[in-house]
Amino acid sequence: MNMKESVDSVFNTHHVINCKGQLLDLSYPRVMGILNVTPDSFFDGGKFTDSKAILKRTGSMIKEGADIIDVGGQTSKPGAKTIGIKTELRRVLPAIKAIKDKFPNQLISIDTYHAEVAYWAVEAGASMVNDISGGNMDKTMLRTVGKLNVPYVLMHMQGTPSTMQQSPKYKNLMLEILNYLQKRLILAKKSGIKDIIVDPGFGFGKTLDHNYELLRELDSVKTLGCPILVGLSRKSMIYKHLNISSKDALNGTTALNMVALKNGAKILRVHDVREARETVCLFNKIYLQ
Repeated sequence: MNMKESVDSVFNTHHVINCKGQLLDLSYPRVMGILNVTPDSFFDGGKFTDSKAILKRTGSMIKEGADIIDVGGQTSKPGAKTIGIKTELRRVLPAIKAIKDKFPNQLISIDTYHAEVAYWAVEAGASMVNDISGGNMDKTMLRTVGKLNVPYVLMHMQGTPSTMQQSPKYKNLMLEILNYLQKRLILAKKSGIKDIIVDPGFGFGKTLDHNYELLRELDSVKTLGCPILVGLSRKSMIYKHLNISSKDALNGTTALNMVALKNGAKILRVHDVREARETVCLFNKIYLQ
């Protein structure tokens, strides 16, 4: 088997997900642009909290090649405290409605672990739910997404945002992550969710060494039979290892995104869409031509 055949065998699973009637082909990598409509996100907090800034930022990401815009109204950085559902709704619903009015064909994901927020966000125009808790922080989430009939991003996290970085420990990192995701996948499918994307949760209840082990072993996540989403963008696993700040972590993000694509990632969740799109373009040229 030559190199081309070997790589082809890694990418032989074709996934088309149904986003409220709009089909998204994940047989090749896609880019999800992050839109944090929060005052306290770790990288861009407070930058996109009014409609003018939100639409300008969204327009830029679409122009740069974002396939999905991921709208989040609550920070999940380490140590973050949960905000009220009303506050989260007050942040995300106007943003989603404004984006849908201005860019009606754009796919929008809602980044939340509250079922009520997921419900109203989809009603407002979102067509995907991205839940960092895998349904663990709101026991009605899986059932709600099943009824909404939209794709669901199911992520692994040890603990909660407020506790996840307090000495995370694993006996066998990959086995525990895969077991967790498998159990949650079964529950999600039983709840009626048809299209599921898995996210191994870089930075969520993992040390720096855990994160790099996860990246090296990412291809094992393909055994779950779902498309893989990876969120490495400007995270501490990059800037702490390089002894730089998050604002200087774009080059490191690009380098690790290429590794993630090589190891099976189908969606890159990023702050910097143009650079991620270029990475995908070069990856496709090398491996998927």
